[in-house]
Formats: sequence, structure tokens, C-alpha cells
Amino acid sequence: MTITPSVPDVEHAVRADGPVLRVVVVNGSPSRPSKTMGLVDVVLDTLRGMLPVETSRIDVYGLGPGFTGAIERDDVTPEVEAALRLAEEADLLIAAAPVFRGSYPGMFKHFFDLVEQYALANKPVLLAATGGGDHHALVLEHAMRPLFAFFQALTVPVAIFANGGDFDGTTLLNPRVYGRIETGLADVADLLRARAARAGG
Repeated sequence: MTITPSVPDVEHAVRADGPVLRVVVVNGSPSRPSKTMGLVDVVLDTLRGMLPVETSRIDVYGLGPGFTGAIERDDVTPEVEAALRLAEEADLLIAAAPVFRGSYPGMFKHFFDLVEQYALANKPVLLAATGGGDHHALVLEHAMRPLFAFFQALTVPVAIFANGGDFDGTTLLNPRVYGRIETGLADVADLLRARAARAGG
């Protein structure tokens, strides 16, 4: 079932047959379609095989001038405020971005500049990134994980990276990346089930 988005560039999909884990993807790619979202789609499909989920996606490059022109949280439009709250209230946050000049894109960082400082404390966050070559995988540990450490988030130990050669267009083909996704999610499956049950209770 698809739910009509309530904020710009936020997509929702639901599978509901038990306690539902609310998963929010913050997509830092300016491209549509993109390899970054091709990678995230595999993550979400794998997660759906483990437990019931409700998924939402925030495309930061589509949030408009109410987002790009905001310096502080008080400056955002109601629609952007709703997107920020969606991310803050997730049971699992998937932070996904392409590597651009050695780090995540500025719009991706700007979104988290507007997130409340303690809103992500103790929240599971899965890190995902794509880049032209394997050396870009360093962004996960040297840029993305420190960002969420500031928020005191619980970053999933296994982060997910795929390079350009792992795809046919935007379709992920590399079985090793599939295996890493399965391992990363299996490591935290019990934690995610507990969060879904607590949220549903």
C-alpha cells in the first residue's frame, strides 16, 4: 500500500502484519534514479523479509527553498518541519548518500544541521554510501559515523558501501554487497524487533 506523501519529496510505503518498524530513509543523492537509492532498495527489501516495516523516504535535494534557505530550525517551512520530525521519530534511520569530493553532499549535511541535537540519541542508524571506487568507502567511517556519533545515535556496526562497478545502471548486482547487507541487518534484527514492538505497544 502506498500512502500519499504529506510533505514534499517524502515517499511512504507500508507492510503491516504485526508490530511495525518505522523506517525513514534520508536520501542525499541529487539524482533520480540513483545508485544510492538502488542500494537502499536492496536494504529495504532485505529488511522487509525480517519484520513488518513502514518505510518513508526524504529526498533532501527536493525539499525546496524552505529547506535550502533555512539557517536555523525556526526558519523552515511547515512542510520541511514535517520532514525533519519524520526523521527524528523513526525507529530506524537509514542515512544514504553518494560520495562527493571525499565526503557526503552539502545538502545531506544541511538536513542534519537542522535536526534537533538530541533527537537521534540511542536511535539505530544504518549508514549507506555509494562512490566511484572502493577507496570512497572510507566516507562511512571517517565522515558519516562521526556525524551520527555527535547525535549519540546507535549506528549499526556494519555500514554498507557499493561502488559504480557493483551496479547495472541503478540495479545492484554484486552478491558480496547483498551479503554485507544481510549480515548488517541480522546483527541488529533483535534490536529492531524490540523497537517495533515498543512503538506498537
